[in-house]
Amino acid sequence: MDYDKDKIDEYTLALLYLVTHERHEGLGARAWKGFDWDTMNRLHEKGYIPNPIGKAKSVVMTEEGFLKAKELFERHVGKKQNRLYHIRPGQLGR
Repeated sequence: MDYDKDKIDEYTLALLYLVTHERHEGLGARAWKGFDWDTMNRLHEKGYIPNPIGKAKSVVMTEEGFLKAKELFERHVGKKQNRLYHIRPGQLGR
């Protein structure tokens, strides 16, 4: 199956935020790394994590990676608050 690797990277980075277990302000964070190796390597190439290859069960996220992960997590799975939706008559059911 063909798929959008950038979207996979976004969701994986968002999930890394979910499994963050150690945060160091200004330095990044540690997260459990049970994700696809190809995806982890792409996140490394994008500068969000250092080289993920190693025996450790967790990976360090750079500060940029942590902040991006938080942003993506909130965008993709965060609850929307205080949003007003304007629905015109006849718009429902389309």
